[in-house]
Amino acid sequence: MSSSVLYDAPGPKARVRNRVYSVVGALAVLALIVFAVMRLAAKGQFAPEMWDIFNYAGVRTSIRDGVLTTLQVFAVAAVLSLVLGVLLAVGRLSDHKPVRWLTTGFIELFRAVPLLITIYVLWVLFLSYKSELGFTGEGTQFWALVIGLTVYNGSVQAEVLRAGINSVPKGQREAAYAIGMSKTQVMTSVLIPQAIRAMLPTIISQLVVTLKDTSLGYVITYQELLYAIQQLAGNTVVNDDNPYVPMIIVGGAIYVAMCLLLSSLANWIERRGRRAKTGIAVAEAGQALTAGDAMGAIDGATTPGPVDKKAE
Repeated sequence: MSSSVLYDAPGPKARVRNRVYSVVGALAVLALIVFAVMRLAAKGQFAPEMWDIFNYAGVRTSIRDGVLTTLQVFAVAAVLSLVLGVLLAVGRLSDHKPVRWLTTGFIELFRAVPLLITIYVLWVLFLSYKSELGFTGEGTQFWALVIGLTVYNGSVQAEVLRAGINSVPKGQREAAYAIGMSKTQVMTSVLIPQAIRAMLPTIISQLVVTLKDTSLGYVITYQELLYAIQQLAGNTVVNDDNPYVPMIIVGGAIYVAMCLLLSSLANWIERRGRRAKTGIAVAEAGQALTAGDAMGAIDGATTPGPVDKKAE
């Protein structure tokens, strides 16, 4: 029996075959994981000595500094990308063709160019004009990474916000114009707040991507978490081997923890937004009037009190 226009519902034999394929595939993946773990264990990557390096204060300090620089880049890039996303979304919805064409070209360009290339080009450009721009220390790496993350994620956030603005019912926009609001007031007071609330899960998902993309600073030698872990693993020797696996596991766990915390914060904000008491309060119902009393009120007479039906 057909359950969809795209495919037929599987029959008894197909369901059994799918279960067999699922079990075989799961066992194959499990066997591959076990094989990799056994090979790494044979090379001593899971030896207790490999994990003892995290007891050293210098190792913990390097990882802490890497986490702090990662969060610093993420905080600046996240704020700038959201601001840029709002500006680009408004520009793409503008009635002026030059503004709309310019913002559309900017969005399509930086969405199409790989983020790694953007960061690398900015880094080389900043290095070439380091003295003119006044960069000192790791300023070139920091701003190359921040601006690269901003232009890419800002372009993506602009499309997300544009979709949210277009999803707002047209009646609300027309009603706002009908009461005399300007286009700027309609955009800032009516459309953008509803678009942000509707697209908040997608916005937060892109912020998680921004957090993970900070690891691309490794390519331009910026001292973020991934670079710190690579340097620690490459410069530390335990049992005549480098502790790459323990470092990767710890670094991956830190990235997962940061992303989970950001997602939890987003879920809390979303739940709080749903509980917010917004809108116009409903007025309480008044006392019922007779037809004669209503006509008298229209004629300018004083509205009498409620009718006592028992007295009648």
